Amino acid sequence: MAKKIIDEPSEDVVANAKKERSERRGPGGRLALFIRQVVAELKKVVTPTRKELVSYTLVVLVFVVIMMALVGGLDWVFALFVNYVFGNGDALTGG
Repeated sequence: MAKKIIDEPSEDVVANAKKERSERRGPGGRLALFIRQVVAELKKVVTPTRKELVSYTLVVLVFVVIMMALVGGLDWVFALFVNYVFGNGDALTGG
């Protein structure tokens, strides 16, 4: 005979199972489980090679310099505009 299928969504089944398991574990058991999960995740981490690390660092630095130039340029343009609108009308001198 076939098993009776429960009309409960699969997410609810998983959530209820996790809740029941956590209720049976004490605080020490939950802490031990957390530490085991952290160690398991840290084992998955791949350390980049020196060449990859230098490459990634250079990419980040170049990106930051480009963004600084973009923001600085926009700041200068907006300062000229604001000075022209609210200042003495001489936008090119900045003063």
